[in-house]
Amino acid sequence: MIVLDEKTIQSMYKMDKAVEDLKHLLKAKVADQVENPLRTVIEFKKHEASVLYMPSADLDKELMAMKAVTIFPHNRESGGRTTQGVTLVSDAKTGEHVSLVNASYLTRLRTGALSAIATDLYAVENAKTLTCIGTGGMAFEQVLGVLEVRNIKTINLVNRTTSNAEKFKEKLIEFGIPSCINIEVIQEEQKSKVVKQSQIINCSTRSEVPVFDGDDIQPGTHVNGVGSYLPHMREVDHTFIRLADKVIVDDFHGATEEAGELIYANAQSDWSYDDIHGELKDAYVGTITARENEHEISFFKCVGAAYFDLAVAIGVYETAKEQKLGQHVTI
Repeated sequence: MIVLDEKTIQSMYKMDKAVEDLKHLLKAKVADQVENPLRTVIEFKKHEASVLYMPSADLDKELMAMKAVTIFPHNRESGGRTTQGVTLVSDAKTGEHVSLVNASYLTRLRTGALSAIATDLYAVENAKTLTCIGTGGMAFEQVLGVLEVRNIKTINLVNRTTSNAEKFKEKLIEFGIPSCINIEVIQEEQKSKVVKQSQIINCSTRSEVPVFDGDDIQPGTHVNGVGSYLPHMREVDHTFIRLADKVIVDDFHGATEEAGELIYANAQSDWSYDDIHGELKDAYVGTITARENEHEISFFKCVGAAYFDLAVAIGVYETAKEQKLGQHVTI
C-alpha cells in the first residue's frame, strides 16, 4: 500500500491536474460509469462539528475509494486544522487496498477545481474582479481555481475577523500570486460596495445567515457557494436565488438534501428545485447550456459528493505510482 501525506501530495498534484481529473469523472458520471452511494453525515453539535463518510467507485478505471473527513471549526482557536480527512483507495478487480491518502488538501483542491470548471462555464470571459467572502480553510483553493480559468486583476478579501483576511493575503503572496494582481482586505462596511463591483464572488463560510445582500448583485455576476453544506446553513439569501438566471449544482441529490439556501428557497412559494438549471456534469458535456449572454446571473452551489474525491484520489495514486513517491507499507 502506498501511503501519501499532505506535503508529498502538494508537491506533485496541483490545480491544473485536479481540474483535468475531475473533468474525466464528470464525463464518466454522465456515461454511468460511476457508483456513488449516499454519504453518511454525523454531527457533533456540542462542538459544532461534523464527520462525513463518502464511498464511490470508478467502473471504467476499476478503482474505488472511501473518504472520511472531519470538520471541527473550533480547532482554529487553538491553531489546529478545521478540516481533516483520509481516503482509502482500493482495486476493484482484486479488492486490494492500494493506497491511503491524506484528503484534507485534496478536499480543498477538488472543491476549488469544481469551482474552476463552473466559473469557466458561467463567468463572463473578461471577469477581472474576484471577491472572496470567507478566508477560512476552504477559501484558498477557491481562489486558485478561479485564477486557473480567468485573468483576474483584483481580489477582494472579506472576513468577519479582519486579521484572518490579512493573514490570508500574506498566504496568497507567499504562494506566488502574481504581483500584478491587486489584493485588498475589505472592511465589513465596504462589503456591499465591492459585491456590486465584482464579476465573480466566492463564498466559503459556514454561515447560518446570508453573507451578502442579493440586491447588491449586478447583471453578469457569477457566484460560487461552497461553504454551507448542512440544511441550517445559508450563504446566500432568497433574493439572490430568485435573481439568478441559472442555478447549477454539483450533485442534485446532495444539494437538495444539504444546501440550506436551496432548501429554504424551495420552501417558499416563488422558487422550487425545478428551477435548478442542472448539474455541473451536464453543463460540462453540453447537455445543458452554459452562459448565454453578458447579463446572466449564475450561482454554482457545491456541497460535495464522493465521486469528486474519487477523481483526485485516483489522480494522486496514479501520479505516485508513476513518480515512485510515497511510503510503501504492508498492512
